Amino acid sequence: MPPHSLLEPSLDLLPSSSPTSKPRTFSVPEIRSHDSPDSCWLVIRNSVYDVTSWIPYHPGGSLIYVNAGRDCTQLFDAYHPLCVRVMLARFYIGEVERTAETEFKDFTLLEYDSTGKEDFYLTLKTRVESYFHKLQINPRMHPHMLIKSFLIIFCFVISYYMTFFGSQRFGLSVFFAIVAGLMAAEIGMSIQHDANHGSYTRWRRLGYLMSVTIDLVGVSSFMWRQQHVVGHHSFTNVNGYDPDIRVLKPNVWRLTREHPRRTYHNFQHIYLPLLYGILALKSVLYDDFASYFAGSVGLVKIPKMTTLELSIFWGTKLAYAVYMFLLPGLFSHYSAWEIICLYVVIQLVFGWVLAFLFQVAHVVEEAVFPVVDSSNGYPKLPGGWAASQVSSTANFSPASTFWMHITGGLNHQIEHHLFPGICHIYYPEIHPIVKMTCKEFNVPYHCFPTFWAALAAHVRYLKKAGATNFDFRLNG
Repeated sequence: MPPHSLLEPSLDLLPSSSPTSKPRTFSVPEIRSHDSPDSCWLVIRNSVYDVTSWIPYHPGGSLIYVNAGRDCTQLFDAYHPLCVRVMLARFYIGEVERTAETEFKDFTLLEYDSTGKEDFYLTLKTRVESYFHKLQINPRMHPHMLIKSFLIIFCFVISYYMTFFGSQRFGLSVFFAIVAGLMAAEIGMSIQHDANHGSYTRWRRLGYLMSVTIDLVGVSSFMWRQQHVVGHHSFTNVNGYDPDIRVLKPNVWRLTREHPRRTYHNFQHIYLPLLYGILALKSVLYDDFASYFAGSVGLVKIPKMTTLELSIFWGTKLAYAVYMFLLPGLFSHYSAWEIICLYVVIQLVFGWVLAFLFQVAHVVEEAVFPVVDSSNGYPKLPGGWAASQVSSTANFSPASTFWMHITGGLNHQIEHHLFPGICHIYYPEIHPIVKMTCKEFNVPYHCFPTFWAALAAHVRYLKKAGATNFDFRLNG
């Protein structure tokens, strides 16, 4: 059985296309106009591919057009086995015509200098693919995921009911609100995170269904994919490009030299951990709507939403408002202020858990914040995407089954960033392969022995980043 049969459909299923004798060139505006399932063009290493006819067969479902009409080089390489590169020839239609810098920046944002020529990543992908091929395992799915998902969703529903309706004592309801917040975070980390990365199941409809579980706890899966999959995973820790570290007004944090400094940043290691709790509230009540009307998440331009995506966005927002606010208001025995307090507890726990577990992976002194070089007229990063992912990321407690399950594999962030299309339950298995290959190619591999060590490193970094004379590590 060839390796690709474990991960992708056979080449025989690909719709055929007529090769052209002389490559055409397409302007950036023309490419950008093909950004929907009805007309889906992708750019990979400056070549243009029309994959519209492949959408019904794509194992990753809607992920194929998550960044349609723009450069998808990093996303393509991260999610596909090496054999799929051969398949691309069937869809090739031409090359990108590079014109004005501003136009090109809107199209691709940023390039990596060693794109497509990274021996480290090619070697690593070959080894990981061989591992799963030898065991005849489809790494995109694990049988335990359905059981784990059922338990998490069941616990969320029960804790929600006990918070607002089942308990007659407010103190006990607060306890259940904490549990509901934890379960909401588990939905975010252990269910939708894999599903929205296409690493939950090989059944596309089930995968799409599980991807919208995050919508049911208030956060838009569509906006999450744009911020996390398109932005964060492509440009991790790159100031101005990674939406996760962008500076808003007022700039309450300072993480890189480029971030403007204020006197109060001297105390950000004290107040930021407290403010992390409101991130879920901000996302649910403000960020999704702001991104929708602005048409972007930071510099990441969001594509036109399909009818289904629009229905899910507004339908789940309405459903969330009904079960979180209307039903407790009508049927709970608690007063309006008590209901609000319980809701805030849920969201604070939700925000704190997600923020701390994501921040310790990237915002630590050991991780680097790569610097963009625009000296040749186009923004570029030195080296390759994969090496940049490793150097800007950190693991913790890699041998812990508890932390692997409770964080949805976020304790193996390096493995996740290199192989986002692999189910998180497999990360401990490929961890030795990744670590060995990093050592072989002299790629720095950061790993903390415990979560608490990683958390302490995060707080230390915030303290140093807020200081006037902090000497930032910028290059990996």
